[in-house]
Amino acid sequence: MLTILFDGIAYGMLLFVLAVGLAVTMGLMNFINLAHGAFAMVGGYVTVLAMQRLDVPFLAALPLAFIASALLGAGLERTLYRPLYRKPHLDQVLFSIGLVFMSVAAVDYYVGSTQQIMQLPQWLKGRTEIGSLGMGHYRLFIIAVCAALTLVLQYVLTRTRFGSRLRAAVDDQRVAAGLGINVNVVFLSTFAFGSGLAGLGGALGAEVLGLDPSFPLKYMIYFLIVVAVGGTSSITGPLLAALMLGIADVAGKYYIPKMGAFIVYSLMIAILLWRPNGLFMRQGGKA
Repeated sequence: MLTILFDGIAYGMLLFVLAVGLAVTMGLMNFINLAHGAFAMVGGYVTVLAMQRLDVPFLAALPLAFIASALLGAGLERTLYRPLYRKPHLDQVLFSIGLVFMSVAAVDYYVGSTQQIMQLPQWLKGRTEIGSLGMGHYRLFIIAVCAALTLVLQYVLTRTRFGSRLRAAVDDQRVAAGLGINVNVVFLSTFAFGSGLAGLGGALGAEVLGLDPSFPLKYMIYFLIVVAVGGTSSITGPLLAALMLGIADVAGKYYIPKMGAFIVYSLMIAILLWRPNGLFMRQGGKA
């Protein structure tokens, strides 16, 4: 049971890093970007291909995944996403889901449809047993990295000048611009950072979740569950939702394998019936 709990926490932390960028764009920028998983896939493929073809060490490939996904996100935000900020949510959904199918087809054409194999360093392949608790070294690494990212992200959004400028730009763009805040730069930086986090999550999750061209479609529903259940008004909500989802998914597949993902969906429905706006939402239901 302790081992299942540990693996569930590691899985949940990984899902949080993968989904937190979507929570930021939906909650702070009020933009529904269903192509978020495509940026995670880019980070995963950058890591795997850099390690396979360029012999880049694993720890050096992780920043490359973040930078590549962030640059791609910045370029798409500047050229394609920005004109859609004021469009209805249905237009945003249709546009971003179209990008998902384009990214799946592009990766399948240029890289192939086979699942990629990531060769982890030897020091991440072992497993430590403490009594009845078995801890995989790579899952320990994932928990440590994701916990550090959570603290940094919480600090940036709540304690820095950039975080206050972002909240001001979201609340009223005209007033923020009148106060000298470059709203376009703030939104560009936020979108790029969220895309970079997705890419980093894809790089970390390539060994745990698997990596193939269907990755954005396969895990899109998990990202949406994390955001819907956790709410978008804080980082705490998506974090707790991701941990609950990870533990429920791992425990369900171990104890009741025939149920599959039914347990996760049942948990989501129960929570949303209890709190339709998510676990953490500002008064009035406004993210």
